[in-house]
Amino acid sequence: MPRTAETASFKFNHTMLRVRDPQVSLKFYTEVLGMDLAEKQVHETFTLYFLVYNYGNEVTDSVTRKGREGVLELTHNHGTENDTNFAGYANGNSDPGRGFGHIAIVVDDVEKACERFERLGVKFQKRPSDGKMKDIAFILDPDGYWIEVVKGYYPSGF
Repeated sequence: MPRTAETASFKFNHTMLRVRDPQVSLKFYTEVLGMDLAEKQVHETFTLYFLVYNYGNEVTDSVTRKGREGVLELTHNHGTENDTNFAGYANGNSDPGRGFGHIAIVVDDVEKACERFERLGVKFQKRPSDGKMKDIAFILDPDGYWIEVVKGYYPSGF
């Protein structure tokens, strides 16, 4: 069904994940995955971190973030990082209550990316050599969320 005039301007903006320790998660998403922190919003009981991939000379800030697609919002509920009884968040892939599955990133070469992740000590859910699907991998972020790693497809004209 074609988009209507009412939905022509709609864009998918962001996905939110709750994280236990923002410093550990920010290090993972910026240093391991190469994302940029575009905005940080501190509230009384929680803090929001908005991460993006910038390209070329592009810069995303608190204003331009709202018009972007592909933003990752990390939500930190204050105190979870120091709570020794904190059991973590459900990643959506365990019973009971399977639901949310994963986010995904596109890379030029899945094998090379996985070699780098291996050197950096990233945990794997699935390596490219595992299972029937040899062209994808799944890594785990510090909170156990799955991140699919796939080879990018760039149609002509991009």
